Amino acid sequence: MFVEMRVGRPMAPRLRLLLLAACCTVLLAAGGCAVTTEQAPVFREVPQDEARDLTRSLDPRRQGLDSWLALRPALERSLEYVRRRPAQDAALDKYGRRVTWDQLRSSLELFVSLLPQLDSRPELLARHFTFLRLEPGPLFTGYYEPYIHASPVRSAAYPFPLYGKPQDLKTVRLEAFHPRWKGQVLTYRVENGEVVPYHDRETIDSGGALEGKGLEIAWVQDPADIFFLQVQGSGRLIMPDGTEKHVLYAGKNGREYVSLGRVMKERGLLPADGISMQSIRAYLAAHPEKERELLNTNPSYVFFRLSDDGPYGSINQVLTPWVSLATDRATLPLGSAMLFSVPRPLPATVLQHGTDGRAYAEQPFTGIGLAQDTGGAIKEHRIDLFSGSGELAEFVAGHLAARGSVYLLLPRQTAP
Repeated sequence: MFVEMRVGRPMAPRLRLLLLAACCTVLLAAGGCAVTTEQAPVFREVPQDEARDLTRSLDPRRQGLDSWLALRPALERSLEYVRRRPAQDAALDKYGRRVTWDQLRSSLELFVSLLPQLDSRPELLARHFTFLRLEPGPLFTGYYEPYIHASPVRSAAYPFPLYGKPQDLKTVRLEAFHPRWKGQVLTYRVENGEVVPYHDRETIDSGGALEGKGLEIAWVQDPADIFFLQVQGSGRLIMPDGTEKHVLYAGKNGREYVSLGRVMKERGLLPADGISMQSIRAYLAAHPEKERELLNTNPSYVFFRLSDDGPYGSINQVLTPWVSLATDRATLPLGSAMLFSVPRPLPATVLQHGTDGRAYAEQPFTGIGLAQDTGGAIKEHRIDLFSGSGELAEFVAGHLAARGSVYLLLPRQTAP
């Protein structure tokens, strides 16, 4: 069994029973979490003329690319992942559609072959691909790579620890116990011979559960910096000497993610139409006495590692701003290519003013997307757009929360 391989010896019967009980508890708790929608979910093939109209809205410059030829490295990263998958296994088997990894490979290879012509003839995508629209349309949110001032050593200016992955954090794939639990992962630790949930945020940050274990990879100025870094999953540390270091996702504690924005809305701390990453940070800065208690309402905790490059997605490849998407792999499989359309918030001086005091406008944004990442909160019909780093990336990631459209692209000769 997976757990026995990880611990290096067979589990004691008591520990095995406790683990099985924990597995059952987790699955029973998840049983009532099904999402219902008024419209039955489906992948619907759109007419070719509609697909052609969509391609006319494409512009590589809106995705930070000088030409569609510059998309090739990102496509090849997806290809590297897809080619490692069993060709005839199902990459997608949902909503009446079954797509194999071999079909996804063909899709990406066809896309690469069309790149030299797409700048002048984007309608070729509609000619060569079947556009399968996911209905109902997904909710788009955004994430980015924040810059955080940090230090390799603790000081009065940098008192808060950024933790690496603890050695006592264990995981087990539940499909080892029963195939109906495929894809389910239990995260735990062993305390006095018993399987228990891993420490939550309050126990770690307020209770000092990880102090003195040598897990600190850096020190930062504000616990809110750590919190939002954990939400984003990766970032860049700016050291006192000006050097930069990528900090990447290394693991999580397995606790349920609780939205701080939702908590603050329910408590009346922020208006329902004024919740953004920027407005949350502004409130925490103005009420430092409430910061720790509010952050602790989210028990989920992410651990990190330092790197010279990044950020990396779930396909273990570097992400591409405005192209890489985090998806639920059961709905939009990792490695797949798609076309998406969503209103993108942009800073502006006119048109529309947010309740957080910042002006913004919504610009129609149609682009080419690649499913290259996942996320704990990215389930079913939700997509996270990676916006890169910098002020614009932060603004979009903090304000994007809109329904959009997404079209899975499959070669016409192999589309189901």
